[in-house]
Amino acid sequence: MRRTERYPVDGPNALWQIYKTVSKWKAVRNFVFIQLARYCPSLPVKNWIYRRVLGMEVGENAAFALMVMVDVFFPEKIHVGRNTIIGYNTTILAHEYLIKEYRLGDVRIGSDVMIGANTTILPGVTIGDGAVVGAGSVVHRDVEPGSFVAGNPLQVIRRPGE
Repeated sequence: MRRTERYPVDGPNALWQIYKTVSKWKAVRNFVFIQLARYCPSLPVKNWIYRRVLGMEVGENAAFALMVMVDVFFPEKIHVGRNTIIGYNTTILAHEYLIKEYRLGDVRIGSDVMIGANTTILPGVTIGDGAVVGAGSVVHRDVEPGSFVAGNPLQVIRRPGE
């Protein structure tokens, strides 16, 4: 089960009301730095941007591949452990703007985790230490430490110890 906080809105859909929840200047600043990080070939520089500019928790030797897209509005809700690899073109979301509400939730990715390319990670999930997420997956629920999961919908391919 995803852990998100729900915030109801009145009037137009929640996305039309985004700047009541996030400063437009924060959004612009984050967008510019996220785009720099997405194309940056230097892993230490990327991690510096994520930690120092965007406020993310990023462990030692974490590696974000080319084109990874972190949440523009709430990057500080993303936590990545040490020695983890986030694959090419992965999207990590900490928010959902819906018709009558928006939801926020921390994303926790453990240490020694491998996230395959083109994966989408939704708000409020935890991916345990040593887990492997197959390419193209949609992570809509927690992933047990040491397990191998893949797909849309997400399926357990192998449990720890198997």
